[in-house]
Amino acid sequence: MLNLRSVDLNLLPVFEAAYEERSLSRAATRLAMTQPAVSHALARLRALFEDELFVRQSRGVIPTAVADRIYDGLHDALGSVRDAVAASRHFDAASSKRAFFVAIPHPLGPLMAVRLRGRLAREAPGVTVEYSTRSRPIELERALQDGRVDAAVDWLTPPGDQFRAREVFVDGLVAMARRGHPMLRQRSLPRVVQAGEFVSLRPRGEREFALPALLEWQRMKLRVVLEVSEFVEILLVASRSDLIGPVPRSMLRMARDMFDLRVVKAVPLAAPIPIRLVWHRRRESDAAHRFLRDQLCASAKDVASGPATE
Repeated sequence: MLNLRSVDLNLLPVFEAAYEERSLSRAATRLAMTQPAVSHALARLRALFEDELFVRQSRGVIPTAVADRIYDGLHDALGSVRDAVAASRHFDAASSKRAFFVAIPHPLGPLMAVRLRGRLAREAPGVTVEYSTRSRPIELERALQDGRVDAAVDWLTPPGDQFRAREVFVDGLVAMARRGHPMLRQRSLPRVVQAGEFVSLRPRGEREFALPALLEWQRMKLRVVLEVSEFVEILLVASRSDLIGPVPRSMLRMARDMFDLRVVKAVPLAAPIPIRLVWHRRRESDAAHRFLRDQLCASAKDVASGPATE
């Protein structure tokens, strides 16, 4: 059995950074080290593990199979150590310098980020948050697991008991069309289905089809002539054409006031969609992270508040 006293544990974050960045120069920048120092650390790790670990390519490095196995067992352990240290520190919002990364794929994500920035400026001016508002986050589950993302707000939540979730608000979908659209006068769903043309959202993945609201939307067999990637694109297209589109209930005020859209009442309201804040279970007892979660929930509720119907 390997004696840990003979291993320099300071080498392990270097391995982690090189693995995740796929570049020794980016790993050096991330760790505030020189590239020769990173190379020297990796040389020591190669001797320890008796493997090349990383193979140089024209652009960066790729890990070996041994490096893949090491990373799978290592990144959770390092994350747990970081979180244990963070949780043990006294947290004072007014003086804290903690930094977080939050993903908000919900279509109101940018507005939630702005609201959160305002709350933090008042209550925790030293706390910094970076944001991703991509509607299709890349490897979100992995990023939450390894700590690159601290929390996410969305209606798609990662599966598995390693994640925790908290309902922030309840959303849903309604059909909307430009003011004056002939389908606004219709009260018959079959007539709307037969005569109407729709713009719809391109699903982010197979799991999104499992949402009851989207299943209901599919079962109506609407004539979709255009698919887009963002809900804001649906608002824009519907406001400048005769296409009807699904709009989250949380965006009703924006759709009405900024895009002059109106609800097509013949299309029934879809099933409720819970919007959840998600984080990894390792963050549960971190006082600073708990403060972030509370502020993020409050910001999301503020932005999503508004009329449920017209």
